[in-house]
Amino acid sequence: MNSRAKPRVEETSAGGFVLAGDGSSRIAVIGRRNRGGRIDWCIPKGHLEGTETIEAAALREVLEETGLEAEIIEPLGSIKYEFSTPTAVISKTVHHFLMKQTGGELTIENDPDREAVDIRWINVDLISDELTHENERRLALIVQEWVARQ
Repeated sequence: MNSRAKPRVEETSAGGFVLAGDGSSRIAVIGRRNRGGRIDWCIPKGHLEGTETIEAAALREVLEETGLEAEIIEPLGSIKYEFSTPTAVISKTVHHFLMKQTGGELTIENDPDREAVDIRWINVDLISDELTHENERRLALIVQEWVARQ
């Protein structure tokens, strides 16, 4: 099928860089298995549901994928990209927030879609080296700068 003939679909997701509630400057990251079978380390995020705001979706996705209750500190920015499926061209916007853990424990057991296969804390100083996707590594630099100012 010619890619120009595919319909364009707009999608919106939200998630966040969650700082540990113990003040240790660690960020929660999840591991997702990619199409090649390797684990990609990334920031928890997902689609908005119903009439959810991007903030509510980000907090819900963090809770579902990490087991952590969190509060938003500030918005970090959005990432926009496109990819093609067999039936459509997806134009995706992902909104990211800086958050702080307010409760819960690190676990992937409550992930309803079972997308997360592993989870861990990573020191904020190492986060940009550990994340798989370049667009998330760029946002991680903003998080590192924020933590350094505190």
